[in-house]
Amino acid sequence: MKNNLTKKILLIIFVGVLTISLAGCGGNSSNENQTSKALPDEINFGILRVPNDETIAIAEGLFDKYFADKGIEYNLIVFDSGAEANKALASGSIDFATMGNTNAITALSRELDVEMIWIHEVLGEIEALAVKNGSGINRIEDLAGMRIATPFASTAHYILLNALKNAGIADQVQLLDMQTAEIFAAWERGDIKAAYTWQPSLGKLLESGKVLISSKDMIDEGYITANVEVVRKEFSDKYPDLVVSFINCLTEAADIYRNNPEKAAAIVAEQLGIEKKEALLQMRGSSWYTAEELLGEEFFGTSEDSGAFAIIMKDTSDFLQNQNSIEYSPTQEEFNEYVNPIYIEKSLE
Repeated sequence: MKNNLTKKILLIIFVGVLTISLAGCGGNSSNENQTSKALPDEINFGILRVPNDETIAIAEGLFDKYFADKGIEYNLIVFDSGAEANKALASGSIDFATMGNTNAITALSRELDVEMIWIHEVLGEIEALAVKNGSGINRIEDLAGMRIATPFASTAHYILLNALKNAGIADQVQLLDMQTAEIFAAWERGDIKAAYTWQPSLGKLLESGKVLISSKDMIDEGYITANVEVVRKEFSDKYPDLVVSFINCLTEAADIYRNNPEKAAAIVAEQLGIEKKEALLQMRGSSWYTAEELLGEEFFGTSEDSGAFAIIMKDTSDFLQNQNSIEYSPTQEEFNEYVNPIYIEKSLE
């Protein structure tokens, strides 16, 4: 990547629980008459190390093009899960964050002053329930009486809970809240024989295991999960043009994958330190959508008419509340405002 002096890649582990309650989430701001009167000195992006459009954008120097070349220093802060990113959003230490849509729901439920602006990818085979070879586990029902690890309040956790519920064994297993690195360590020690996680940690488990069920399988059952982008409203209200720039950055990166999957896989492989073949497999394990597609009824909809994704978010939120994963499930109206299409619309002008 170029302009290395303008970048800091930070690995931050947030410990403790921040009990910060910020102002309630506001509605979709039109921003039609707003312009960015000044640029910030720096922007802090919370990212996940997963094979998506953001990873390509970072590797190809597109963050330089859209931010550093404007004189803005940007910092890339890597999180292992959206739960950690939400703590950083609550403290105001990051401006943007990539996370699973379940953690985006948690953000709204906890009244973090953020809004959802993008869907990186709808998750399919990139997330799955892995079981160890030789464990005798060949179907979901075989998990009764066993321990299963997953990062709580994540998309993987949500899909796992529904898979167990549908199999009628939700009350017959012990779920362990572990981050991806902890899952791999426990798997290697033999402490667990099953785990629901995502790539690239999933790939490590599959070296000595197999997939029992994936998030792609659960889409057919009506359970949809995705990696999404949220931004602090204090930032987006002040710098709407930079939010649009970020979306343009992601769109340009995603076009590399759409136009040349092999090239994109090589980029992702080098950035994440995995084999090109594995990178391509992981990327094909999710669905990427264009800005135009995200403004369709299936996802964001438009400023005039909300799309179906806000309904999916509400349904997921109600489930998480019933599972005691969140205390409050926001209303449908709150989700309609939270899933904000305005920046995608402006990116297409």
